[in-house]
Amino acid sequence: MLALVAVMAMWSSAFVVIRAIGPHVSAAPMAEGRLVVGSVALGAVWLWRVRTTRAPDREPSSVLASLPRGLTLWLIIGYGVLWFALYTVAVNAAERHLDAGTTALLVNIAPIVVAVLAGLFLREGFPPLLVVGIAISFGGAALIAFAGPGRRDDIGVLLAVAAALLYGVSVVAQKLVLRSTDPLTATALGAVVGAVTLLPWAPQLLRELSSAPVGDSVGVVYLGLAPTAAAFLLWAYALAHAPAGVTASSSYAVPGLSILGSWLFLAETPSAAGFVGGALCLAGVAVARLPFPVRSRGARTESDAASAPESTAV
Repeated sequence: MLALVAVMAMWSSAFVVIRAIGPHVSAAPMAEGRLVVGSVALGAVWLWRVRTTRAPDREPSSVLASLPRGLTLWLIIGYGVLWFALYTVAVNAAERHLDAGTTALLVNIAPIVVAVLAGLFLREGFPPLLVVGIAISFGGAALIAFAGPGRRDDIGVLLAVAAALLYGVSVVAQKLVLRSTDPLTATALGAVVGAVTLLPWAPQLLRELSSAPVGDSVGVVYLGLAPTAAAFLLWAYALAHAPAGVTASSSYAVPGLSILGSWLFLAETPSAAGFVGGALCLAGVAVARLPFPVRSRGARTESDAASAPESTAV
């Protein structure tokens, strides 16, 4: 439970920090800095674990033997680009148009995206409650977009929804990877792929940080160490030691904590339309995740087990 509390606090704080340093650090360079720091930290932990769990008589080159291969490796590369790189850029860009709380509320529709993709490609079907939940969340997102002050909000809504889509696609890919790879390996390699993908923005990151306040550099390092490296490791630990329902439902705390942090540190709160629309988004996710009694008592399908790791990581 303590691990989950820490994870939710770090993931919610990411929305606030992104919003705070956004005026001085652009979306793609900020994502690159975060992923470089995160991939170095995660890579160091991964290498330490590989070396400490090897048999003493094995050659150092066996570290390469610990890397996934075949389809698993290609899936990691895929969500490394889509999730760690493009998703992070989309969230950063969205927060140049929306406050931290509204962005968190919109991104939190990602579990519905996962459910839709599972219904389309994993043949898990579309229970009536899922369809109802989709409609409710879509109405919430539309309310935020069309009841906002102007065009800038529309752009932010589109970017946040795009981030949720990228996240949903990536979670489905990661679910397949986790059938044969441990969470640390899947996360560390994904972060490395994301950092390599955004490498062309590294020079711009250095230029912007050189002219930005020192606090912005600290913010980039924090995003890499806490919400990226530490939070993902603690999330994997929580998944292994807490009930699946508890871990899955804990992500509902992220938007609320983001709104609170944004109010305390940035003096920002969502508009009335943001509050109502965000509440509808979360309500739709909650309805979509309700169990639909179409199978025999005591049965547990693959989709039930797969829903456990869904969250709104940022």
